[in-house]
Amino acid sequence: MKVSYYPGCSLSGTGKEYGESTVAALKILGTEAVELNDWSCCGASSAHSAGKEFAVELAARNLLIAQDAGLDDFVIPCSACFQRTKVAEYALKNHPESYPDLHYKGGLDVQDLLSFVYNKIGLEAIKKVVKKELNGLKAVAYYGCQSLRHPEVTGAKNYENPTQMDEILKVLGADVLTWSYKTDCCGGSLGISQPDILRTLVGKLYDKALEVGAECIVTCCPLCMANLDMYQDAISKKFNKQYNMPVFYFTELIALAAGEKDAVKWFKSHVADSVKLLKEKKLI
Repeated sequence: MKVSYYPGCSLSGTGKEYGESTVAALKILGTEAVELNDWSCCGASSAHSAGKEFAVELAARNLLIAQDAGLDDFVIPCSACFQRTKVAEYALKNHPESYPDLHYKGGLDVQDLLSFVYNKIGLEAIKKVVKKELNGLKAVAYYGCQSLRHPEVTGAKNYENPTQMDEILKVLGADVLTWSYKTDCCGGSLGISQPDILRTLVGKLYDKALEVGAECIVTCCPLCMANLDMYQDAISKKFNKQYNMPVFYFTELIALAAGEKDAVKWFKSHVADSVKLLKEKKLI
């Protein structure tokens, strides 16, 4: 199976390990990620502040390239990129008169990566590639908010209590714990403009994950990953606590369980020490 794949800016920069593990995990699962030709920034986080029409047109450019690529599935790993693309798609479908130069025919299945893996590839296919179960790894699944809301635009079903990642992690053999903060906001792009708010929000997520006994947090969003992984020292200082909470992309753990040799390289690029935990669990 081939799918059109939009990496966006993060997956070749701060979320490089997400990009590499995405391509690797999809290959393991029998899917070729065909990178969108001549893709450009979707305007995530800031373009809408410059104008609604501009933001739609910026994201719509990639949508139209995917349409011309001729593949049915258009897969977007980054939650923010996915949301902006779905906003553009919604606008072109429901208000085409506002964008007369953008000829979107529809028919593309625009999906966030997690939904694609869960719905199109499926748990049984994932189970078949597992070579070493992630036994003893106590994890909570953290979805963030951007790929889920607004459900009228994103198409998310269980947007308050999603379970796809929980179920995937269980198939991988992890000990998935229940918590009520899987869709709470991590602060998004406030790391520069309002760092104190971000640190308060992320500190709460650490506390709630630890409260249920989690040893790590697993996510599907590069912005969430950055906020949860990069600022642990600053958050520890703010609250006078010592946080060392490893954070993983779900694709990294799929690849790890499937025996991918490059997985250790991805874990070493994390800020919080995830290698130590995996060694303790005898998973690497």
